[in-house]
Amino acid sequence: MTAIVPPSWRAMTAADLPAVMAVAAEVHPDYPESEAVFAERCALHPAGCLVLESGEGVGGYVLSHPWRLGQVPALDSLLGALPDEADAYYIHDLALLPGARGGGAASAGVDQLAAHARVSGFARMALVAVGSSAGFWRRQGFREAHDEALARKLASYDSAARYMVRDLKDDWRTA
Repeated sequence: MTAIVPPSWRAMTAADLPAVMAVAAEVHPDYPESEAVFAERCALHPAGCLVLESGEGVGGYVLSHPWRLGQVPALDSLLGALPDEADAYYIHDLALLPGARGGGAASAGVDQLAAHARVSGFARMALVAVGSSAGFWRRQGFREAHDEALARKLASYDSAARYMVRDLKDDWRTA
C-alpha cells in the first residue's frame, strides 16, 4: 500500500525549474516569462521561491521577494538586484495546477510568505492580481490600491489587472 503524501511547500531549487516552467505554461499562458526570470528570482531571494510538492510531483510554485511599494516589476524582465530601500514584500507569481487547487494549499503558501515577510521586517505585502484572481487575493487580506501612474503599467498585464496591498501590521493571519 502506497502512502498518500499531502502537498506541502518547500524551497525551490534549480532542479525544479523544468517542472515550474511547465506549471507556468499551463496556468499562465497569457503571461509568459523566460526560465531566466524564474532562475534569477530564486537566486536573488531563495526564501521567497517555493514549490508545492506532493507524491505526484510539483503542483505549483510561488515567486516572491522584497520590493518597493507602489512599483511593479515588468513582466518577463530580469531585476538585476533587489532594491536596498525595499519597503514591501512582493508576490510576483503564485500558480497551482488545477488538481492542486481547492485544498487550501494556496492560502497556506500565502500565510507562509506573510510570516516570512513579517519576520523580515516588512509591514506590507503587494502583488498584481491578474485574470479572475482578485477575489482569491481579497480573501487573503489584500485590498486594491489605486494609483493612476501604476494604472498604465497594469494595462500591459490585462484589463482585469489590479495592484493589491496587504497590511501586515496587526494582521491576525500572521500574528
